[in-house]
Amino acid sequence: MTKISPEIETKMPMEAVPPVSADVSFISNSFPKYKLGADHQVLQETAEDNQGPSLKEVIEQEASNLSEQNNRISVRDLASKFDKNLSAAAKLSNEAKLREVPSLEGHVLLKKLRDALEYLKGRFTGRNKEDVANAISMVEALAVKLTQNEGELIQEKFEVKKLLNFLKQASEDAKKLVNQEKSFACAEIESARAVVLRIGEALEEQEKVTEASKPQDVDGLVEEVQEARRIRLLHQPSKVMAMEYELRALRDQIQEKSVFSIQLQKELTMSKWDKENKSHSYKLDGSEALGSYMQVKPCTSEVPQVSKCSFQWYRLSSEGSWGEVISGANKSIYAPDPLDVGRMLQVDIVSDGKKLTLTTNPIQTVPGLGSQVEALLRKSNTDFNVVISQMNGKDHSSHSTHSFNVGRMRIKLCRGWITKAREIYSPTMQLCGVRSDVSNAAKTLFWQARKGLSFVLTFESEKDRNVAIMIARKHVLDCNVVLVGPDDLV
Repeated sequence: MTKISPEIETKMPMEAVPPVSADVSFISNSFPKYKLGADHQVLQETAEDNQGPSLKEVIEQEASNLSEQNNRISVRDLASKFDKNLSAAAKLSNEAKLREVPSLEGHVLLKKLRDALEYLKGRFTGRNKEDVANAISMVEALAVKLTQNEGELIQEKFEVKKLLNFLKQASEDAKKLVNQEKSFACAEIESARAVVLRIGEALEEQEKVTEASKPQDVDGLVEEVQEARRIRLLHQPSKVMAMEYELRALRDQIQEKSVFSIQLQKELTMSKWDKENKSHSYKLDGSEALGSYMQVKPCTSEVPQVSKCSFQWYRLSSEGSWGEVISGANKSIYAPDPLDVGRMLQVDIVSDGKKLTLTTNPIQTVPGLGSQVEALLRKSNTDFNVVISQMNGKDHSSHSTHSFNVGRMRIKLCRGWITKAREIYSPTMQLCGVRSDVSNAAKTLFWQARKGLSFVLTFESEKDRNVAIMIARKHVLDCNVVLVGPDDLV
């Protein structure tokens, strides 16, 4: 016999199950599908539709594209590319923020679902209770899976934020570089325009002169040539040769007397210097010429050493009628500046409360220096190899070689692609020979690029240092600026 039991329908009161909060909302209409694997492991089923690459893959792809294109795109394209990537990173950041909402809603839903299943587990018995327990374990596994996804989301969000900050900084640097190059280009264009205007004016003046000057009569020129030939035939060749020999002899005599006069002048200067030093305790040692340096030394061992004395150098006129203080030149060593050529130098020595004054002859220039400067002025830029000895008054640790580029509109100090300073000529810029007792003082100059940024640069030779100063002072005249040392009179 078959026993038929009546069907008993179990109704669960609606108020017993905790309702899902009405505040919970989902961005997508479908919930991810999961299945229970071995050992109650929750596995997520793959979605049929392809959602595209992940956020991490997109970030890596963009970073690799930027690295490949960094060396072959222009500054303006680089700036626009950074702006596009910045907007893309901002969009990815917004998407990452939107993905935080489903994560929070999933936690709320899983908690309410688990509470409901716990309530049912207490109501059911037997097989139904085991099914409810399996469902609870699946919900807990889903919560763990959701927590792992949330951790990955936080890591992706951190990477997106890091990339966003990098792109913002790179975009600002690119815009700054574009503006700087634009200003340099405008200055070059204005300079070229002024040169073109000057050339046009010169051509117009030449055309006016050509039109004003009438061509001479050909017959008149022929007559003048014939008259010149007739006069030349009238002269006796022997007398002409005798006159040439007399002129050569006179030139030789003048040259010998000039050499003798220079020797007498040197002997007179030395005798005068010896007479003065008999009563002096200190003397100036060194050549009184550009490219050398002068140093105060004691004449006897009875006087105090130079380290216990104070000094101040002055720049006098060629006649010695007036003078100016050389600011910062208060050491025992001074290397003449191109501004000192043709002028005398004076140093005041204070020792044991007594003041002693020593004066030099007019500073002489270096032979061939002017012609080299004139040749280099025809170029738009001139490079010199230098070593940074000091930066902002402090010793520079690196002794690597840098490039000191003197141009028509600006001065640039760099090493390869690294630029230390790049400044357009301005009233705040200063350039002169170094005025301290550093080693190789004749090879060293002081350059203040702008207020708050100064360098002490050492050149390969004394000639390079003086040429760089003279070229910069020639170029700066086109910008209506005077380039001298601190507190120098202009």
